[in-house]
Amino acid sequence: MRKYILILLLTIAFPMFAIACDICGCGVGNSYIGILPDFRNHIFGLRYRYNSMWTHLGVGGSFTYLTTKETYNTIEAWGGWNIGNKFRIMASIPYSFNDRTNLGVTNSKNGMGDITVSGYYQLLNNKRSDFKNKLLVQSLWIGGGVKLATGKYNHLDKASTNNNANLFQLGTGSYDFNIGVMYDIRLQDMGINLSTNYKITTANKYNYQYGNKFNINTQAYYKFTIKNKLTLAPNAGVQFEKTKKDLDNGFNVTVSGGNLLLGTAGVELTFGKKAIGANFQTPFSQNLANGIVKANNRVMVHVAIAL
Repeated sequence: MRKYILILLLTIAFPMFAIACDICGCGVGNSYIGILPDFRNHIFGLRYRYNSMWTHLGVGGSFTYLTTKETYNTIEAWGGWNIGNKFRIMASIPYSFNDRTNLGVTNSKNGMGDITVSGYYQLLNNKRSDFKNKLLVQSLWIGGGVKLATGKYNHLDKASTNNNANLFQLGTGSYDFNIGVMYDIRLQDMGINLSTNYKITTANKYNYQYGNKFNINTQAYYKFTIKNKLTLAPNAGVQFEKTKKDLDNGFNVTVSGGNLLLGTAGVELTFGKKAIGANFQTPFSQNLANGIVKANNRVMVHVAIAL
C-alpha cells in the first residue's frame, strides 16, 4: 500500500450517508468513515456504527420526565469500484436498529436505511522525492452523489415542533444530493487528510425537509509497516458538522439544526487484500436543536476486502 486516501462514502444512507445516524442530532449526524485503504481495483466491506443521544432535555441540559435516550445501531454494506485511474464509484446500503427509551419503556424501529451512490474524480495524484529524498504523495478527489428514499419515513412519528425534533426515523423519505472534496498529503509514512462535504436536501412527500448539512474533518496519521506484510495506521483528528433548521410545510422547525465539534481517534490495519479498522468520536462542544438534544460518544468498526 503506497498511500492512504480519506474517501467520503456516500455517506451511508450514508448520507449514510441519510440513515438514521445521519438524521439523529437534528441532521448533524455520523457521516464519519475514518481512513480507508486505497485498494487498486474493487473493494467490498461491512461497517458497524453505534450512536446515541438524549432528547427532550430541559433548561440548561437538565433531565426531566420527558428526557429520552435514543440509540442507533447501524450495519452497512458498502463497496467501491475503480474505473481506470481517475474515476471511482461507491455505494452504501445500511440497515438500522433504533431504540428510544423513556421512563423504562423502550420503542424500537428496525429496517433498511437510505441507500447512497456516489462518484469521484481524481484531480491530483502526485508522487515525488523531496525533503532529503523522502517520498511526498498528494491526492485530490472531487465528486458527488445521491441519497435515495429507500428508508421508511413515518410521518405519524413526526413530533410537535414545540417539544421534540423529528429524529426517530429510518430514512428521510427524500432524495438528497452530496458534493464533496477529499485531499490527502503524506510525507513518507506521516500524513494528513482533509475531507469536506455538503448535503443538499429536498422535501419528502409529506413536505418535511431536513436541513442542509455541512461537514468537514481532518486527521493526522502515521503508517507503520511490519515485516512488509502489515500496515498499521493510528490516526487522530477533529470533525465539525453544521446543519440548517428543518422545514415543515415551509416553516422553520425550532428544535432542529445546530452544530457539533467532535474529536476522533482510531486505528487501521491492512494486510494483503484485507483491512480492518475502528474509531471513537467524542463531542468537544455542541448546540443541537437549541439545547433540546445532546449527542453522546460514537463508535465505528469496519472490515474490507479487495476483490
